[in-house]
Amino acid sequence: MKLLHHRGSQLLHQMCNQVKQMNEEYVNGAIFEAVKGGLVEFIEEIIKVDHQLLHNTDEMGRNIFFYAILHRQPKIFSLIYGIDSKNSITNAVDKSSCTILHMAGMLETSKKRDRITGEALKMQSELQWFKEVERICLPWINDIQNDTNMTPREFFTHNHKNMVKDGEKWMKDTATSCTVVGALIITIMFTVAFTVPGGNDQNTGFPMFSHKTLFMVFIISDTLSLFSSSTSVMVFLGILTSRYAEEDFLRSLPTKMITGLSTLFFSIATMMIAFCAGLFIMLPGKSWMTIPVICLASVTVILFGFMQFPILFDMFKSTYGPGIFNRKMKRLF
Repeated sequence: MKLLHHRGSQLLHQMCNQVKQMNEEYVNGAIFEAVKGGLVEFIEEIIKVDHQLLHNTDEMGRNIFFYAILHRQPKIFSLIYGIDSKNSITNAVDKSSCTILHMAGMLETSKKRDRITGEALKMQSELQWFKEVERICLPWINDIQNDTNMTPREFFTHNHKNMVKDGEKWMKDTATSCTVVGALIITIMFTVAFTVPGGNDQNTGFPMFSHKTLFMVFIISDTLSLFSSSTSVMVFLGILTSRYAEEDFLRSLPTKMITGLSTLFFSIATMMIAFCAGLFIMLPGKSWMTIPVICLASVTVILFGFMQFPILFDMFKSTYGPGIFNRKMKRLF
């Protein structure tokens, strides 16, 4: 693969040397196909050879950055940070009177977007694109209307209204399922807290095994499980009663979902610890049971983590990660 990449780079370099002698229509076609496919090395090399290619347009009057935004190619869009004269690019308007910010409001087929799990995360990604493009545009671009008499923000809202509904449904379905699990854990842990292993001393009222270390492990685990599951249920109820405005998908709703899933996972883990500690208190001297019980208890925790961790990781990365845009792009020319 390294050899193929090296030879491909050499071939690209030789091709770029002939760009100025090639047919403009042929070069344009290759450039826009490369943008659509996310071939950032191709675009980077070819614009270094001829800077004017940045301003070449397709049949709709859209340059390569219009096209990169339309097909959600963050690496190619990030090349704009390596260009000093951005205004000539960001101020451009296509044949339908759409600006570069209108492109962020469009919903074209995108392989990048299709790989994102969950409609809520897709909506978050769309908002991140709009905010990033808006950040590099001059303020007056927000007020430009296209052929449909819509500003970029109105255009974004119009095209994403179905995605907002799907994101709301995805969030509510997930929150509802997790609320049921959290409520069951609360019920169990609350009951167990007052029916401790071994019962209570009839004279003092204190638990029979209160002097044992395992009993303290049991009580602490039970308490942590009860509090964390209660927190998760409150957070999921907050998700169910949210207003579900567009802006909520950017940070508010993902943060609530991250908190809810994390506390629910913690409550399941501590519940299993409490179960194991209670079992060992009730069955002293049965050391042969220790490893099998711990392994079986771990299965539940691992299974929940295996099912929910990918979503949790993706959501945390997209909300608090470094982002998909490279603002520290080196200068191209």
